[in-house]
Amino acid sequence: DLGGMEDVITQIRQLVEYPLVRPELYRHLGVDPPRGVLLRGPPGCGKTHLANSIAGQLNIPYFRVSSPELVSGMSGESEARIRELFQAASDSAPAIIFMDELDAIAPKRSDGGSSRGMEKRMVAQLLTCLDMLQPKNNRQGATVIVMGATNRPDSIDPALRRAGRFDKEILMGVPDEEARIGILRTMTKTMKVSGDFDLKVLARMTPGYVGADIRSLTKEAAAIAINRIFKEQLNDQRLPSDMIEDEMEFLHITMQDFLEAIPHVQPSSKREGFATVPDVSWDEIGALSSVREELTLSVLEPIRNPEKFKALGIPLPAGVMLYGPPGCGKTLLAKAIANESGANFISVKGPELLDKYVGESERSVRLVFERARASAPCVVFFDELDSLCPKRGGDGGGGGVSERVVNQLLTEMDGLESRRSVFVIGATNRPELIDPAMMRPGRLDKLLYVPLPEPNDRVSILKALSCSMSLSPEVDLHKIGTSLQAEGYSGADCAALLREAGLAVMKEFHDNSKSTARPNKDDLEEDDDDKKNDASSFPLCISPRHFNYAFDHVVPSVSRKDHARYLRMR
Repeated sequence: DLGGMEDVITQIRQLVEYPLVRPELYRHLGVDPPRGVLLRGPPGCGKTHLANSIAGQLNIPYFRVSSPELVSGMSGESEARIRELFQAASDSAPAIIFMDELDAIAPKRSDGGSSRGMEKRMVAQLLTCLDMLQPKNNRQGATVIVMGATNRPDSIDPALRRAGRFDKEILMGVPDEEARIGILRTMTKTMKVSGDFDLKVLARMTPGYVGADIRSLTKEAAAIAINRIFKEQLNDQRLPSDMIEDEMEFLHITMQDFLEAIPHVQPSSKREGFATVPDVSWDEIGALSSVREELTLSVLEPIRNPEKFKALGIPLPAGVMLYGPPGCGKTLLAKAIANESGANFISVKGPELLDKYVGESERSVRLVFERARASAPCVVFFDELDSLCPKRGGDGGGGGVSERVVNQLLTEMDGLESRRSVFVIGATNRPELIDPAMMRPGRLDKLLYVPLPEPNDRVSILKALSCSMSLSPEVDLHKIGTSLQAEGYSGADCAALLREAGLAVMKEFHDNSKSTARPNKDDLEEDDDDKKNDASSFPLCISPRHFNYAFDHVVPSVSRKDHARYLRMR
């Protein structure tokens, strides 16, 4: 029943199944079996389901308890419940104890002062019970394994995570595309799906979805299918209850039902404030071919073909820095590369991580990388990086907050923590303000200049941006993009030009509507069929004169002086 979790199942068998099924092997080798296994990962990734499955597979006594159930208002009662739980498991050994939401009863004792005396006593009791879980204390030397689950591992008291207690940890992150295919295959194997159902396409369209989200997706698709069937039968003046069994055989949940269900299911990662893979493709960029090639080698290839880098014996690239004038597509490039690779995507604006309280900004940086590692392969995009990583030792200081954030970010990118296919992309239009240590080899060592588009690139950008717009046949985008009026335009300026041209059409339409809404007396006396001037007959399309109007209202956002400064930085 566990789809897309092959690696996790292998670890669980080694840490839980082997000690419970063959404890004599550990006794023969003279080593103690594992006592505790901590399952950590985002909500809905399958931690509880995994624990239930391993207990059902082994068919042994299983003591499942939600940690808040152990809490009592009576002094000493909570500790007594913990002792009773461990004693019952020892008497039934071999057995599994599963403690869900472990962080609720085992928070860090260093937090909260004397006001959390009961929680501190519960942590102490839990530590004592774990230390007493020796096979010799059980009947026939059988083993008891304690499994815990949490989505906040940093909140758990460190003493619980030391060797001999919950010393084995299994990270259950956001599933990648291959894992989602496995989960979808498992969840839809009992469903009546149509022949056009494509697991790969659906997995590609559900980035950031955990197991619980995919379960919600299947339920939503089933509800849409049932609603569709009811409507079809009511149109035929029949009720679904009147259908015979042979007719029911032709009813299926279609691929279209799943596609309609996707907008109704919000992935857990997005609810927690992190973006999933953006809906931006290379086709929507329309230029920057040289930068795209560099990004493909630095980010796309390591995600798609990591084995090639391993065969060559070279480490995976750590990060890429995109710099250049504002509005040239740096953010769009980062989104497109994440979309093309199928990796998860975390977008962070520099100022979002800054906090006035000591330690909170560094904690926010750690949290970003922790979630990125849990969602690997993942692209972390830091926009406006100069606000997050200014040069250290400056006069601004701000109480040292900026320096501590820079130090924390450098530590995360140093490789002291395994990156696990986490790729960092930074973007800035002020590269001279960024701390030089951020751009040394091993960090954001690949510097890519994103220039203002050339005339032919402006044409490509205009074509990409206007593909869904209503343009008059007289509009020549090549002439517009290569004209002197468009000289110095960035990609954002090209978008503004099209938007301004569209607004010019709306202005004409609005003026035309007002003139026809108030006809004069002479118009009323004439024949309506001959003099009708209805606003609805006004053609809603952008013509060359609207672009002439737009050129008068859109000036290049990058001045010649600034452009020259960027060229000197290259």
